[in-house]
Amino acid sequence: MPLAGMAVWAVVAALGLLLPPKTAVLALVFATGAIFPVALAIARLRGEQLIDNTNPLAKLMGVCVMMVNLLWALHIPLLLHAPQFVPLSLGIGLGLHWMVYSWIIAHPLGYQHAVLRTAGLVAVWFAFPAQLVTASAVVVVAAYALTLLQMRSRTVAHSPAALTPAV
Repeated sequence: MPLAGMAVWAVVAALGLLLPPKTAVLALVFATGAIFPVALAIARLRGEQLIDNTNPLAKLMGVCVMMVNLLWALHIPLLLHAPQFVPLSLGIGLGLHWMVYSWIIAHPLGYQHAVLRTAGLVAVWFAFPAQLVTASAVVVVAAYALTLLQMRSRTVAHSPAALTPAV
């Protein structure tokens, strides 16, 4: 999932530069819906099992992803009435499950991802009001990149609960 998220948000960053602001927000909304299908494709290429995993902690992550998706009840009204908040709400909302991931793997990288992502999104929301989509996407991509580096280099000391490798 992190590889898929990073790829989709990178595309969103480029679209934010190319499209008018309102269209860029719409592109962000639709692109984030592509993260899961892209993750499924990456998992298949890597021979990983993203769905139908019998590990109860993997099932917990699935529940967390479903929980995060309930925030669409907030994202859609924002899209209709205050679209400038959508990059902030999607960027933060779609990253909340990292807190649970960190607990599952007994490593702080998920906490760091969620906090860095949230703080960065708030900072760029105020600093770059004319480029909210691109600036927000760059923050999310940077958070993913740092997290993927940590995932690749971390050692598993005594974490029997580690999930399958990053997809």
